[in-house]
Parts: sequence; structure tokens; C-alpha cells
Amino acid sequence: MNDLSSTPKQERPRKPDWIRVKAPVSKGYQETRDLMRTLGLNTVCEEAACPNIGECWTKKHATVMILGDVCTRACAFCNVKTGMPRKVDPMEPENVAVAAAKMGLEHIVITSVDRDDLPDGGAGQFVKVIEALRRTTPNTTIEILTPDFRGKMREAVEAICAAGPDVYNHNLETVPRLYPTIRPGARYYASLRLLEEVKRHDPLIFTKSGIMLGLGEQRLEVHQVMDDMRSADVDFITMGQYLQPTPKHAKVEEFVTPQTFDAYGAIARAKGFLQVAATPLTRSSYHAGDDFAQMRAAREAKLAKAKPAKA
Repeated sequence: MNDLSSTPKQERPRKPDWIRVKAPVSKGYQETRDLMRTLGLNTVCEEAACPNIGECWTKKHATVMILGDVCTRACAFCNVKTGMPRKVDPMEPENVAVAAAKMGLEHIVITSVDRDDLPDGGAGQFVKVIEALRRTTPNTTIEILTPDFRGKMREAVEAICAAGPDVYNHNLETVPRLYPTIRPGARYYASLRLLEEVKRHDPLIFTKSGIMLGLGEQRLEVHQVMDDMRSADVDFITMGQYLQPTPKHAKVEEFVTPQTFDAYGAIARAKGFLQVAATPLTRSSYHAGDDFAQMRAAREAKLAKAKPAKA
């Protein structure tokens, strides 16, 4: 007879020192949390269990997640709830604008859950949020991080680009080989086409995309993703360490060292990205405002260099 009590429990691998962060306890963190609760807003910082929430919320930076807190997809890496979402909140755009004004944001990041249940995939709510921000805080630069709008991508991208965000982000998340297990509801090349479509509609909108490392990807596969992004004229790449939110999610295959992230970052810069963020704690909206300012300056410098000298 087997003694089950002696069977060792499977434990998640211990995080290395470079990935650990302090628990959020600051006054600024609490004030940001209270504001989000008062306005009935969701944040991806909380829903996705972001490790940088303490630092960002202390600085009054938050990534607002519109269209509710329930996603119609079930990606193996994501901690957001899955199920049938509630009705879209008609007050959400104005509440996002109020939050941006009260926090004094110079740059705001807006993301959302997947809403495959909606005829437009939720694109109309992105448009309304952008318009509300332009009315209320006209000097705030706007970065959006959208889903893939499966089956309605072209119309969604056209409407959102017409609203004029400053940065359009859509994450590829991982290498194509891992999509069936990590991102089963999406298609790698459909996401690439979305990024291409944004540039086709408005070449001046900065495009951004990111991948997680530590899911079992190979080095040359990461290089190929970089090449694919550059072929789609993506301006900004983010690379960060995948962290397993709960035991039911995809496991961490490797804790990628800071030195390896540095090497990937150097390769990405050599491939021509205007901006690169590659560290273990990098996330899509981490230091987004500073990165946007640097990316804009890099484009201006590049254009000035390309301009022919006057005779």
C-alpha cells in the first residue's frame, strides 16, 4: 500500500532575487486604490497581479482596464477572470477621464479584457474613452493596449485609429510555436496583421508590442519574433519575465537572467526598434510615460538625420 502522505508536493520554483519586489504599503498606493474604487474602475495592475503595482501606484500611475473585469478568453498565462461579462458601463469613459484629471496624468495607458460577445469587440468603448480624455485632459498622451478583435479587426482598428491615440499597443505575448498552449484563442499572424493595419491607417501612431520570456521559447524564436515585429514596422518592443499567477496557470520553464535580457535588448536595438524595454520586471505599461517621451525623441532625431541638408 502506497503512503500518499510521503509523496512530495509539487511546488512552484522559487523566484530569484532579481524578480522579487516589496509589498505595496505607501500612502500613494492607497490613494490610487481608493480613487479606482470610488470611480468603479478596474485596473490590469490588480487583475493581472502585476509585480510593479506598488511602485507604479505610489507614483499615481495606473493602467485602467475598460469593458469590465471578466474576459471571454482563457489564456494560460493570464490571471483575469474568464466567463460571461456584464453589460458595458456607459459611464466608464467619463470616469476614466475624471481619474486621469485627478491623478494629473501626463500619460495614460488604457487596456481591456477580450469582449468576443460584443459586435465590435469593444472597439467603440476605446473610442469613447479616447474622446473623453481628449475633452477632459487634452494634454495627456494616450496609449491603448487592445485585444485582437477576432473576426472584426479591420473595422475596430479603423475606428480606434480615427480617434487618434498616441500609442497603439497589441502584444504578441509569445513565440508562434507556443500559441496553441499559451494563447489558444488567438492567432500569431492575425496579431501581426493588426499591428500592420494600424500603421497602414496612420503611420504617425507609434506601435508597440511585447512578449513574455520563460515559457520555454528558444533564443532564435525570440529573434524571429523581433524580425516579424520590425516587418510590421513596430516601433517599441517590451520583453519581461513570465510569472505564474496561480498553480493552474502555465508554469515557468525558466527564470531568464538580467544578463540575457540585456543581450536581447541589444539585439532588438540593432534591429531598428525606436524603443526597447527588456528586463525581468518589464511589463507593457511599466514606465510607459518615460518610454513614450524617449520614443518620440528618438523618432524626431531619426527624422532630423534623414532630412537632406539645405544647400
